[in-house]
Amino acid sequence: MRSQKNPFGVTCTLQTGDGPVSYCSLSALEVSGFDAVSRLPKSMKVLLESALRNVDNDTVREVDVSLLAEGVAEGREAVEVPFKPARVLLQDFTGVPAIVDLASLRDACLRSGGDPERINPLVPCDLVIDHSLQVDAYGTPDALKINLDLEFDRNRERYAFLKWAERAFRNFRVVPPGTGIVHQVNLEYLSRVVSVENGMAFPDSLVGTDSHTTMINGLGVTGWGVGGIEAEAVMLGQPVYLLRPSVTGVRVFGELVAGVTATDLVLTMTERLRRVGVVNDFVEFFGPGLDLLSLPDRATLAN
Repeated sequence: MRSQKNPFGVTCTLQTGDGPVSYCSLSALEVSGFDAVSRLPKSMKVLLESALRNVDNDTVREVDVSLLAEGVAEGREAVEVPFKPARVLLQDFTGVPAIVDLASLRDACLRSGGDPERINPLVPCDLVIDHSLQVDAYGTPDALKINLDLEFDRNRERYAFLKWAERAFRNFRVVPPGTGIVHQVNLEYLSRVVSVENGMAFPDSLVGTDSHTTMINGLGVTGWGVGGIEAEAVMLGQPVYLLRPSVTGVRVFGELVAGVTATDLVLTMTERLRRVGVVNDFVEFFGPGLDLLSLPDRATLAN
């Protein structure tokens, strides 16, 4: 069923076991005249869907949708396009300063006579504490408890602040230390693959304040690392701006033989891609061999 809420008229409704959800149909966009959409790489379709869903002719313009729907061809000029990821992933070293900035914004709002509780992340944000934990005890059954107790004692002020922040801010969660590495937690627990917000279904996507955020692409979720300022901008509802990317495809066939690891595959692929000058591209893997790679191996390749 078609709805006209989107300026392109491509908002459709899907009936699910949990009731109806809306989504932005790329097929409907193609029918409306953008005949290159079905030929776009999957990664470009994620950027296009985000622009299509968020078009407001302010931060995301209708022309941005058109630019992404065209794809990238030889000799086409480099243009900047916006991307609004579904969520933000923070780790403790770079994430805590971002939350301090939000708290400072609340203080400034209060001093100017405003309501500080209006200052909140506009997209879901998760902060995973994994970088500061030290290993003082090991090799004993109570080593984990000893290390966690020491961690909370050493950084009591920081944890008190984060506990306050989780209660005070909407769209903000803290994953405590001892739970796992941020990228493992993201892969196994935080990622939704498909998100639903206010009745609208859309592909999960993210930016993270860590260069290894790309690991999540192994699950088919688009994500990459950004700086703290970019992450804060996304938290406050602004898009990430990037040059309309070129996409290099890598067809995967066959399977890894015994004794060959995913790390061997990564090193080989990196060497070959560098040899042919693949720089600043999206690299998209496809082909029958993907079905023979486990999720951990795909995550290693994406990383």
